[in-house]
Amino acid sequence: MSEKLTVKELIAKAEKPKAIAMKYHPFYRGKLEVGIKTPITSFQDFSVWYTPGVAEPCMDIYRDKNKVYEHTNKWNFVAIVTDGTRVLGLGNIGPEAAMPVMEGKALLFKYLGGVDAFPICLGTKDPEEIINVVKWISPTFGGINLEDFEKPKCYYILDRLRKELDVPVWHDDQQGTALVTLAGLINALKVVNKKMDEVSIAMVGAGAANINVAKYFAKAGAKLGNMIMVDSRGTLHQGREDLQEGAARYDPKKWEMCQKTNSAGKTGGIAEAMKGADVCIALSQSGPGVIKKEWVAAMADDSIVFACANPVPEIWPWEAKEAGARITATGRSDFMNQVNNSLGFPAVFRGALDVSAETITDEMCIVAAYAIAEYAEREGINEDYIIPTMEATDMYIEEAVLVGMKAIEQGIARKKLSRDAIKASAEAIIRRSKATTDLLMKNQIIPPFP
Repeated sequence: MSEKLTVKELIAKAEKPKAIAMKYHPFYRGKLEVGIKTPITSFQDFSVWYTPGVAEPCMDIYRDKNKVYEHTNKWNFVAIVTDGTRVLGLGNIGPEAAMPVMEGKALLFKYLGGVDAFPICLGTKDPEEIINVVKWISPTFGGINLEDFEKPKCYYILDRLRKELDVPVWHDDQQGTALVTLAGLINALKVVNKKMDEVSIAMVGAGAANINVAKYFAKAGAKLGNMIMVDSRGTLHQGREDLQEGAARYDPKKWEMCQKTNSAGKTGGIAEAMKGADVCIALSQSGPGVIKKEWVAAMADDSIVFACANPVPEIWPWEAKEAGARITATGRSDFMNQVNNSLGFPAVFRGALDVSAETITDEMCIVAAYAIAEYAEREGINEDYIIPTMEATDMYIEEAVLVGMKAIEQGIARKKLSRDAIKASAEAIIRRSKATTDLLMKNQIIPPFP
């Protein structure tokens, strides 16, 4: 058992961050503030940064809109947009209650990727209104991060905005989760000596996250027919009339999965999907107890279990290990093998922003996944280390470089930079963010923890 702790001690350890969070959040009254990046040596400098000097860059942008990327911070601004309808593991709690999560996301953007991100929590749940709001504010931002939208509208909003905007639009619950999960699986399979195109995969949960995970796995060589996806009503298969077009619960994404996955036509629920499977990827409801130990025990030898629901995994990792899983992973930082979106989105945006990309493609995400996996492999992968932690600063830089290069290769980058130039830019910005935070803490401008 992990760290030789009792189950009671392990559960108490898992619950500890909640208590600390309730102390720290009101003390700091938020995680973000607006900082200044230009010198101010005297009040005369404002005649350059504001009126009258500012008129010249304004008119330069008026003559050529792309000059906004040179004269302003648009190139590094990202909007984190949510309506609070599906907040991580908490559900439909509304835009105000979603703010701490969005601020936390912005904190990760800045510290890990040097990206200036801002929470935009919207007081509407209407997809058309959300799309319009994002389009209206898009002149300010170099990228849009959609976060915690309920399905199926999350698909619609993402698809519309990707088509109608000329800046990257990203849904972390789809693209971010998928690329990091792929990175973890690539290395997990190496540890257990199994091949991507041969393994059978049970996928617990059929929401935006797992549907995109299946898509990315397939791009990496896994066979859709070897995947079995499970929603709240059972396995997805061609006989699921409740998901067909015209049915009350029609879901085009799920229906597509009914056609492409589960070539054996297995019916039943989670237990049936997991029986004999090499891999289980769970992105469903917060546990524990969603996945039972006996279901893990019925998997193939050297099984891999990713139980990634937040805030509590579908099965505790030590329970999965006791049941026979060789490798376990969760979405939490207090257990081994955290499949953490934070390994992906800061670097993906860093690479996209540094070349002023017009969008973020699946191919950019796939190269990011391989960058993460390869970094961990160089470090030395094993059952308890299949994916890097957030402390791996060099990984973010390497990932950003590959993402930026892929954008240039695909012809969607406004700036055609060399590999060395992208690396120099990413490294300078990422290291500056960490150095600035360290300096503010050292001088207690950021006060110490209470």
